[in-house]
Amino acid sequence: MKKRVLSGIRATGKLHLGNYLGAVKGMLALQDDPGYETLFMVADLHSINSPYDPKTFQESVRSVVIDYLSAGLDPEKSTIFVQSHVPEHIELSYLFSSVLTVARMLHLPTYKDKLKEDAENANMAMLYYPVLMASDILIYKANEVPVGDDQLPHLEISREVARKMNEKFGTNFPEPTQFKTQGHSVPSLTGEGKMSKSVEGSFIALTDELETIRKKLASVPTDSGKGEKVPTEGGVATLLKFVELFMGAEKRQEYENAYVREGIRYSELKNALAESIYKELEPIQNKRKELESSPAFVNQVIKDGAEKAGAIAKETLVEVKEKMGLI
Repeated sequence: MKKRVLSGIRATGKLHLGNYLGAVKGMLALQDDPGYETLFMVADLHSINSPYDPKTFQESVRSVVIDYLSAGLDPEKSTIFVQSHVPEHIELSYLFSSVLTVARMLHLPTYKDKLKEDAENANMAMLYYPVLMASDILIYKANEVPVGDDQLPHLEISREVARKMNEKFGTNFPEPTQFKTQGHSVPSLTGEGKMSKSVEGSFIALTDELETIRKKLASVPTDSGKGEKVPTEGGVATLLKFVELFMGAEKRQEYENAYVREGIRYSELKNALAESIYKELEPIQNKRKELESSPAFVNQVIKDGAEKAGAIAKETLVEVKEKMGLI
């Protein structure tokens, strides 16, 4: 029997390297594996728990679908769908909320961070985020989820929900695990934290041209290029991580050796790195241009995806409602 995998990205603008390396690349590796059934979601409901513009929101949702297809996700091999087009997600999440305590949700580090950052916008939807995420995953009985390390506390909620539902109502949910991709933790260009669309200057978008990538890498903070010990955090560590991801582990080792010997010339490193990143992004950008001129094809992918995902979701929801005595 095939293992089922689900992943989703929020509709908060065009995708960046963090999304690509942390989620999309993992799905690309899995969709050609005959041992897996893959579902890829645009998490539009998860996108409205922070300020957004309703007038341009559909454009953002569609943009993520186009990014998925441009990066190589194939609707013949993977189910590509928009979260809100499968309303069973919300209904199942409410049923799941009956086995979770408010205290448990308030203790999540992600919610605590949000309260510190922006208490005014720390809404109920933000607190509810992991419950809906549990529903997203478990409604498809997904075994593995390609998520970044920052999402592990939320994934643990999905595992808890599966255990509690199975124990209390006799359901048969698997306890999902993280599917680690090579870039499961992608650092910010600022040298602090992870790459994020919400932090200006922290990311490289999949649509960035070579010159834009060069400029963004040029702004990554560095040191003299030489020292007794290779830095493990900050801008230099970020650059070395990207060298490994786009130029290979051997190239990273070369730079690390140079750092403790003759020294690194960062202008050369950054230029070579920009070329390597753009080399991987150029075919994605060319495919994106094609898809933007084929709206009917994109519409059909969205429609077909909702039907395929909806058929699985309906089946799970009926099963849970029967076990809970609701039907």
